[in-house]
Amino acid sequence: METSRSSSAWCCSARCWPGTCASSSSSSCLWTSARVRTLCHKPWSYIPDGIMPVFWRVVYWTSQCLTWLLLPFMQSYARSGGFSITGKIKTALIENAIYYGTYLLIFGSLLIYVAVHPELRLSWYELQTIGITAANTWGLFLLVLLLGYGLVEIPRSYWNSSRHGHLLVKTYFKASKLMTEKADAEENLEDVMEEVRKVSESIKYNHPLRKYIDTILRKCPLDYQEKMGRNMDDYEDFDDKQNTYPTEKSLVKLHKQVIYAVQRHNRTRVQWQILLQQAIHLEDVAKNETSSTHQFVHSFPSSEPAGWFSRYIYTPTVEWYWECFLKRWFYRLLSIVLTLFSVVVVWSECTFFSTRPVLSLFAIFIQLAERDYNYLYIEMACFITIFFLCTCVYSTVFRIRVFNYYYLASHHQTDAYSLQFSGMLFCRLTPPLCLNFLGLIHMDSAISHQEKLQTAYTSIMGSMRVLSFIANGFYIYYPMLIVILCIATYFSLGTRCLNLLGFQQFMDDSEMTSDLIDEGKELIRREKRKRQRIEDGENRRREWKERYGNPREDYAARNRSSHEMKETSYSDTVSSSNSRQAKYSRSGSRAERDRIELLQDAEPLDFNAEALTDDPLDAESGRHSGGRYLSMSSSRSRIFDDI
Repeated sequence: METSRSSSAWCCSARCWPGTCASSSSSSCLWTSARVRTLCHKPWSYIPDGIMPVFWRVVYWTSQCLTWLLLPFMQSYARSGGFSITGKIKTALIENAIYYGTYLLIFGSLLIYVAVHPELRLSWYELQTIGITAANTWGLFLLVLLLGYGLVEIPRSYWNSSRHGHLLVKTYFKASKLMTEKADAEENLEDVMEEVRKVSESIKYNHPLRKYIDTILRKCPLDYQEKMGRNMDDYEDFDDKQNTYPTEKSLVKLHKQVIYAVQRHNRTRVQWQILLQQAIHLEDVAKNETSSTHQFVHSFPSSEPAGWFSRYIYTPTVEWYWECFLKRWFYRLLSIVLTLFSVVVVWSECTFFSTRPVLSLFAIFIQLAERDYNYLYIEMACFITIFFLCTCVYSTVFRIRVFNYYYLASHHQTDAYSLQFSGMLFCRLTPPLCLNFLGLIHMDSAISHQEKLQTAYTSIMGSMRVLSFIANGFYIYYPMLIVILCIATYFSLGTRCLNLLGFQQFMDDSEMTSDLIDEGKELIRREKRKRQRIEDGENRRREWKERYGNPREDYAARNRSSHEMKETSYSDTVSSSNSRQAKYSRSGSRAERDRIELLQDAEPLDFNAEALTDDPLDAESGRHSGGRYLSMSSSRSRIFDDI
């Protein structure tokens, strides 16, 4: 469509900027002056006016309600040890009373201040803009901190991944720390289970609080349930003895402790198995690097049959070239590319306020595409930029760990509280991240001070000029601190400070790190010996089966042959003699069958300290749960009882 003086083109009136704040599907051509005649084709993904502002209102206010109201309530609900939905809701409301009261106090103080000073004359739109600005300011504060760490740590992590020796040493360090945490979790679980046992023995089957004990027992591991069930006496009434019984409040607290202890124990146990697999794989890579056959050999081959991908595509030869040669250079090349992206982001964050001349590289890229209305180029440039920024920020959220209070663990081992806390961070970080991107490409008029049509997102944010000291000060100069944060992350200043405070951190020049590496190496070696003994035992049993056959199958075959012999047309004398002969042959091989079955049931033993400990959660999943005590009181299971 061609532009003219009388009427501007459709692309001049479009309010949706291509790719702004992840709204790449609602893109339109950049606007142009009415005096310039140029050809601007309507893109296939153009969305008419008025749709995107409604969409952004729904997305923004939904995320704000989640992060400031609903998710804090859900966090308290998930951590509550109540036995009913009403009890959990009551606990969550009490815990969030101070949280919500602070909001009401700030909002009430603001209203009183506006009422006392009538010269301000703030309208509802201006009050809404002030609230949005306050939320975005807090989000921008977190955004710069997380972005400064991610811009350095992500390229460095891929570079370190290309160094197999460094990865193996760091895995030993993690193994030592994880074993300490695993031992603490086991000890904590033992203490909690002992307290549950005492409470379960004191409260009998006809006690009014027995239904709460049953709920607690269902959250315990099966082995502990069996042990507690054996010591129960169902015929002893709670009124026969004058005992001191716990209150419902103390049982709620105990229920909360049981949920936390079991979840932490399961998490450390799964993480230990995963870390053990990683250490064994890295040791295999180190051994295969000097192999002359150029075929990757595993120390412990997988027991599962190989699929078509492993048989025809990812063969041992291809695996050797990938693990020992190509993977290293691929990670190095990726690290270099990500480093260049990080440099571009840091430069643009420090210079995006300069509009004449334009120093922000992202703004330069977009303005070059503006001249020719290159729709595909604008889409790809915006998408790649936003994707890299989100990766740097959100990956840092996944790395954060605040003791055991907040911790995102892999393989579905994260508790509900940490998941909801990360959801709160994502909701708080997304709006300022989008606003920061608009500033980098000079599409936020409050920062660039240019007269341009507002995008759909900035029309929802409102005019930041209501608070000029934030629009002209904080939003412009605070992102420059990203340079200091990148330098601090590059020299690992945070890691060194934590190490000085007593928190064990991986440092190459630390004596404590060397000791933990040696300890982790010994732990991995011990686990490999244990696994090797188990595998040798299975191989011996397999050899016995192949050499002597399956005794049970032989026994069944003899029974079938005896049955066939009975159905023949021989005489009764011949039949009885054949029957006695089969009986004698079976009784004669009894000693041989007992010896083979004994070898089948034999398990290799590991004579070390860990093998002597009784780990209830290491039992087989299919173990019979006989002996578990369940009271006669009715306890209906509800949909939220397991939370």
